[in-house]
Amino acid sequence: MTLPLRGVYAVTPTRRRRFLWAAWWTAEPAREPFRPPDASQGGARTVEEARAQAERAAGRPLVEIEPAWATAWTRILRGEPPWPKPRARREAPPPPASEPSRRSPSRPASARGVSPFAVLGLSEAAGATDVRRAFRRLALVTHPDRGGDAGEFMRVKWAHDEAMSRVSRPKRRA
Repeated sequence: MTLPLRGVYAVTPTRRRRFLWAAWWTAEPAREPFRPPDASQGGARTVEEARAQAERAAGRPLVEIEPAWATAWTRILRGEPPWPKPRARREAPPPPASEPSRRSPSRPASARGVSPFAVLGLSEAAGATDVRRAFRRLALVTHPDRGGDAGEFMRVKWAHDEAMSRVSRPKRRA
């Protein structure tokens, strides 16, 4: 005797602040190979509206599953693999025991040997106002919330902090 198949659905938010639902009722979703949903649709304004649309398409009540299944379906619709590959973790080798680390912990590895003024595109004689302007200009381009690279933004942030500390530091007379 086989148990009756339960229908399932998953809901995920879209980039346009709506909800996409995907429903499986003829067979359970499968990870490998990814089994496409029996029906899916986007544009629902609420999660409840998405559930109602999915149940209407299936013709019966459905049980909600993890949103990752609907997200995987959206990735397929965009031409991407359903499950992103895990990122390989790169770990820096520890410094040799005989050499103490010369780098301060707050300084990014990519900034070693580089002037903070060069990172900001300024001359060494730049003032605090110039440093602030350059940082704001670069932050708009490199900030992760605006589509930039997090590592590059950290480098720009380090350059700003370092340049501001050098600008505010009193000059020594020779």
